[in-house]
Order: sequence, then structure tokens, then C-alpha cells
Amino acid sequence: MNKQALTPVMNADEVNALMASAYPQLNGRLPHFYAVDVSPGGCTVRLDATERHLRPGGTVSGPSLFTLADIGGYVCVLTHAGPDALSVTTNLNINFMRKAGPGPIDGICRILKLGRNLMVFDCEMVAGEERLTIAHATGTYSIPPKR
Repeated sequence: MNKQALTPVMNADEVNALMASAYPQLNGRLPHFYAVDVSPGGCTVRLDATERHLRPGGTVSGPSLFTLADIGGYVCVLTHAGPDALSVTTNLNINFMRKAGPGPIDGICRILKLGRNLMVFDCEMVAGEERLTIAHATGTYSIPPKR
């Protein structure tokens, strides 16, 4: 992979501002999903899971974890391919491994391949004091052509 392509073009604050502007329905008034860090070839995103993210039994729901992985891919593509909010998910697969309760869940994402049209990534979701893996996802984002 082109080493220069792995150099972020935005930091966490910039991508959070872009997402708040381009995708305000993600969080509403409280930022539950956001970028914590952006690094060469990856990012860390967080879900501050509250009661709204829980399913019966008091565990974080699958759709909430799926959203965290998808946001991780979105942050990776925006920060590494450029801030085009029209990048879209073309594939996302997830494996659930452990239950997670309310609290912070981090999605540690890395770019596996960044091309002109597609970006492939993975996202390991960790939670709790032990930071155990609760889910793992792989996905692909489509990068719009440069206008």
C-alpha cells in the first residue's frame, strides 16, 4: 500500500465536526458515537453506550455495535481518502463474541487496503476494564470519484 495514502488528512476533532454537520441524525443532541483518535492507517471510535443502546437483558444491542463498526469505517475513509461525506458502505460483516454492558466501547480500526475506489478495513470492538474483544467486523467503503 502506498505509504503516503496512510497519512491522515484530518484529525479526530475535524472528522467529528464534519460528521456532526453532514450526518447530524447519528447522534442528535448527545454525542454517543465519535472519533477518539486518528492515526496513520487507522482510527479509534467510541460508543458511549447508555440505556438507549441496550437490548433486553441489559447488554449493548447488535445494531449499536454494528453502527460503531460502520462509523469506524466512515472515519477511516474520511480521514485517509479525503473528507467526501458521500463515501458509502458497500459491505460490513460482524462477529459478536461477548456481551457488553453500558459504558464506553472502543472500536479500534485499521485500513487493510486503500485504493482509488474502495477501502477495506477491520474494527475490533473492546469494552470493560479488561478491554476484552466483544465484537470484530470487516468492511468495505466505496470512495466517490473525485469531482
